[in-house]
Amino acid sequence: MSANEQDKVFSAINRLFVRALLALGEAGDAQRHTACALAGSAWSALRNSQPREAERFNGVLHSLTRARHGIPDEEIPVSQPKTLDVRKLIPMERHRLIFETYGKLKPGESFVLVNDHDPKPLYYQLDAEHTGEFSWNYLQQGPATWQVQIGRNAAAHT
Repeated sequence: MSANEQDKVFSAINRLFVRALLALGEAGDAQRHTACALAGSAWSALRNSQPREAERFNGVLHSLTRARHGIPDEEIPVSQPKTLDVRKLIPMERHRLIFETYGKLKPGESFVLVNDHDPKPLYYQLDAEHTGEFSWNYLQQGPATWQVQIGRNAAAHT
Protein backbone atom coordinates (compact mmCIF):
# COMPACT_ATOMS: atom_id res chain seq x y z
CA MET A 1 0.00 0.00 0.00
CA SER A 2 1.40 3.40 -0.97
CA ALA A 3 1.81 6.26 1.51
CA ASN A 4 -1.04 8.11 -0.19
CA GLU A 5 -3.33 5.08 0.17
CA GLN A 6 -2.32 4.73 3.83
CA ASP A 7 -3.17 8.40 4.42
CA LYS A 8 -6.60 7.87 2.86
CA VAL A 9 -7.28 4.84 5.06
CA PHE A 10 -6.07 6.71 8.17
CA SER A 11 -8.31 9.66 7.32
CA ALA A 12 -11.30 7.37 6.72
CA ILE A 13 -10.78 5.65 10.09
CA ASN A 14 -10.57 9.02 11.80
CA ARG A 15 -13.84 10.11 10.16
CA LEU A 16 -15.49 6.95 11.50
CA PHE A 17 -14.04 7.60 14.96
CA VAL A 18 -15.37 11.17 14.83
CA ARG A 19 -18.86 9.90 13.97
CA ALA A 20 -18.70 7.37 16.83
CA LEU A 21 -17.57 10.05 19.30
CA LEU A 22 -20.37 12.39 18.24
CA ALA A 23 -22.93 9.58 18.61
CA LEU A 24 -21.52 8.66 22.03
CA GLY A 25 -21.73 12.31 23.08
CA GLU A 26 -25.44 12.38 22.25
CA ALA A 27 -26.12 9.47 24.62
CA GLY A 28 -25.97 11.57 27.82
CA ASP A 29 -23.71 13.56 30.12
CA ALA A 30 -21.51 10.67 31.32
CA GLN A 31 -21.04 9.40 27.78
CA ARG A 32 -20.37 12.94 26.53
CA HIS A 33 -17.58 13.26 29.09
CA THR A 34 -16.11 9.95 27.89
CA ALA A 35 -16.38 11.07 24.25
CA CYS A 36 -14.65 14.35 25.11
CA ALA A 37 -11.86 12.57 26.96
CA LEU A 38 -11.32 10.25 23.98
CA ALA A 39 -11.39 13.16 21.51
CA GLY A 40 -8.90 15.06 23.67
CA SER A 41 -6.58 12.05 23.69
CA ALA A 42 -6.90 11.65 19.92
CA TRP A 43 -6.12 15.34 19.44
CA SER A 44 -3.08 15.06 21.71
CA ALA A 45 -1.78 11.99 19.87
CA LEU A 46 -2.13 13.65 16.46
CA ARG A 47 -1.47 17.35 17.02
CA ASN A 48 2.26 17.31 16.24
CA SER A 49 2.49 14.60 13.59
CA GLN A 50 -0.90 14.98 11.86
CA PRO A 51 -2.21 18.49 12.65
CA ARG A 52 -4.99 18.37 10.04
CA GLU A 53 -6.32 15.12 11.44
CA ALA A 54 -5.99 16.53 14.97
CA GLU A 55 -8.25 19.41 13.96
CA ARG A 56 -11.05 16.89 13.32
CA PHE A 57 -10.98 16.02 17.01
CA ASN A 58 -10.73 19.66 18.03
CA GLY A 59 -13.96 20.13 16.07
CA VAL A 60 -15.54 17.17 17.87
CA LEU A 61 -14.63 18.70 21.22
CA HIS A 62 -16.17 22.01 20.25
CA SER A 63 -19.32 20.28 19.02
CA LEU A 64 -19.69 18.12 22.13
CA THR A 65 -19.10 20.97 24.57
CA ARG A 66 -21.19 23.62 22.86
CA ALA A 67 -23.20 25.07 25.72
CA ARG A 68 -26.55 26.77 25.64
CA HIS A 69 -26.39 29.07 28.64
CA GLY A 70 -28.68 31.93 29.52
CA ILE A 71 -26.15 33.57 31.83
CA PRO A 72 -25.90 37.34 31.35
CA ASP A 73 -22.62 38.58 29.91
CA GLU A 74 -21.30 40.54 32.86
CA GLU A 75 -17.68 41.54 33.01
CA ILE A 76 -15.88 40.08 35.99
CA PRO A 77 -12.90 42.08 37.16
CA VAL A 78 -9.71 40.07 36.76
CA SER A 79 -6.88 40.75 39.16
CA GLN A 80 -4.46 38.34 37.52
CA PRO A 81 -1.52 40.06 35.86
CA LYS A 82 -1.45 37.51 33.04
CA THR A 83 -4.43 37.70 30.70
CA LEU A 84 -4.50 35.94 27.34
CA ASP A 85 -7.29 37.25 25.09
CA VAL A 86 -7.56 35.00 22.02
CA ARG A 87 -10.86 36.26 20.65
CA LYS A 88 -9.32 37.94 17.60
CA LEU A 89 -7.07 35.01 16.63
CA ILE A 90 -7.95 32.24 14.18
CA PRO A 91 -8.79 28.95 15.95
CA MET A 92 -5.58 27.13 15.01
CA GLU A 93 -3.49 29.99 16.41
CA ARG A 94 -5.50 30.07 19.63
CA HIS A 95 -4.60 26.58 20.77
CA ARG A 96 -0.94 26.98 19.84
CA LEU A 97 -0.67 30.21 21.84
CA ILE A 98 -2.61 28.83 24.80
CA PHE A 99 -0.36 25.76 25.01
CA GLU A 100 2.75 27.96 24.70
CA THR A 101 1.47 30.17 27.52
CA TYR A 102 0.66 27.18 29.70
CA GLY A 103 4.08 25.67 28.95
CA LYS A 104 5.81 28.80 30.27
CA LEU A 105 3.99 28.74 33.60
CA LYS A 106 5.97 27.86 36.69
CA PRO A 107 4.30 25.65 39.31
CA GLY A 108 1.73 27.72 41.19
CA GLU A 109 1.34 30.31 38.40
CA SER A 110 -1.76 30.86 36.29
CA PHE A 111 -3.21 33.00 33.53
CA VAL A 112 -6.70 34.07 32.58
CA LEU A 113 -7.90 32.95 29.17
CA VAL A 114 -10.46 35.23 27.51
CA ASN A 115 -12.41 33.55 24.71
CA ASP A 116 -15.57 34.05 22.63
CA HIS A 117 -16.94 30.57 23.37
CA ASP A 118 -16.72 27.99 26.14
CA PRO A 119 -13.12 26.70 25.95
CA LYS A 120 -14.16 23.30 27.34
CA PRO A 121 -12.49 21.49 24.38
CA LEU A 122 -9.21 22.97 25.61
CA TYR A 123 -9.88 21.45 29.03
CA TYR A 124 -9.97 17.96 27.49
CA GLN A 125 -6.82 18.67 25.47
CA LEU A 126 -4.95 19.87 28.56
CA ASP A 127 -6.24 16.86 30.49
CA ALA A 128 -4.96 14.52 27.77
CA GLU A 129 -1.46 16.00 27.98
CA HIS A 130 -1.24 17.25 31.59
CA THR A 131 -3.57 15.07 33.66
CA GLY A 132 -3.62 16.28 37.25
CA GLU A 133 -1.06 19.02 36.57
CA PHE A 134 -3.37 21.96 35.85
CA SER A 135 -6.23 23.87 37.44
CA TRP A 136 -9.30 25.18 35.61
CA ASN A 137 -11.62 27.78 37.12
CA TYR A 138 -14.39 29.55 35.23
CA LEU A 139 -14.52 33.27 36.06
CA GLN A 140 -17.11 34.21 33.44
CA GLN A 141 -19.39 31.91 31.43
CA GLY A 142 -20.67 33.66 28.34
CA PRO A 143 -22.75 34.03 26.45
CA ALA A 144 -20.38 36.32 24.50
CA THR A 145 -17.25 36.26 26.66
CA TRP A 146 -15.69 33.44 28.62
CA GLN A 147 -12.89 33.81 31.16
CA VAL A 148 -11.09 30.82 32.63
CA GLN A 149 -8.20 30.91 35.03
CA ILE A 150 -5.81 28.15 34.01
CA GLY A 151 -2.92 27.28 36.28
CA ARG A 152 -0.04 24.89 36.67
CA ASN A 153 -0.46 23.08 39.96
CA ALA A 154 2.28 23.68 42.50
CA ALA A 155 3.11 19.96 42.51
CA ALA A 156 3.36 19.82 38.67
CA HIS A 157 6.61 18.96 36.98
CA THR A 158 8.28 21.64 34.88
